[in-house]
Amino acid sequence: MDTLLILTILIVFFALAFDFINGFHDTANAIATAVSTKAMKPRHAIIMAAIMNFVGAMTFTGVAKTITKDIVDPFTLPNGSYVILAALLAAIIWNLLTWYYGIPSSSSHALIGSIAGAAIAAAGFAGIKWEGFLKILQALIFSPLIAFAIGFIVYSIFKIVFKNNNLTKTNQRFRTIQIATAALQSYTHGTNDAQKAMGIITMALIANGYATSSEIPFWVQFSCAVAMGLGTSVGGWKIIKTVGGKIMKIRPVNGVAADLTGAFIIFGATIIHMPVSTTHVISSSILGVGSAHRVKGVKWGTAKRMIITWFITIPISATLAGLIYLLINFLF
Repeated sequence: MDTLLILTILIVFFALAFDFINGFHDTANAIATAVSTKAMKPRHAIIMAAIMNFVGAMTFTGVAKTITKDIVDPFTLPNGSYVILAALLAAIIWNLLTWYYGIPSSSSHALIGSIAGAAIAAAGFAGIKWEGFLKILQALIFSPLIAFAIGFIVYSIFKIVFKNNNLTKTNQRFRTIQIATAALQSYTHGTNDAQKAMGIITMALIANGYATSSEIPFWVQFSCAVAMGLGTSVGGWKIIKTVGGKIMKIRPVNGVAADLTGAFIIFGATIIHMPVSTTHVISSSILGVGSAHRVKGVKWGTAKRMIITWFITIPISATLAGLIYLLINFLF
């Protein structure tokens, strides 16, 4: 078996491992509000999320194509296999570290930062397609800000519409609605996050001469969808606890407002083929809803810790990927 084929198999394996980890790391965000308000039992929520993630992943490929061709050029990238392998390893390491400490960091930031860092180590700054990279960076930065604003607006509208309703009955109705909004948010998560590993595998296939275009092969799409679905089925209790309770005390009406906001932003990004951080979007939606409900009710210490993690993920994962690339290049 030649070295190129072995490298390709390793990349596929680690890309699917990344998707699996992404499943229990990020998907927890999609069901955190429904679990914390007891709208759904944890086991039922996880099974539902796994199914909806799989369906979402099988629906679109636009984001995958963006990952494949807009950060680096897989046709000209020197030592492309080493770059991609280093990026995956760095993203996986960062994801596992943040999961272990229960910090809802972004798998998207980790992966995109890692690709950039490994590519710079391989080809210098000229190895980055800056127009595409900056466009992705803008989507990652602005989507949480938009989610915060829309979450604030949506919940403000809810307060006006339901101000005269009986609180107990309203919460009971919204607890039922939460099942649907959690399913919707899980679906949109699959439409965006699962595609990132699809893009990475396709990039490797192109770099190693096994593909000639950025079209996503069906086997790649299916295997990534399965990996994310299986990862979701494992669950991510540490993240659920942070997102579902440590940002603010969530009631069903808050959860529905946050879920609808998150699903709207994530699906909108999928439609325009932009990768966004589902973690950032969902957490920012909750922060926006919480601010509209009662600013003092938001646990800003947790929010601050999360925001710091958001900012440091790209530079840390980029540096880590660059070092791993240099190590791989030295060893092989």
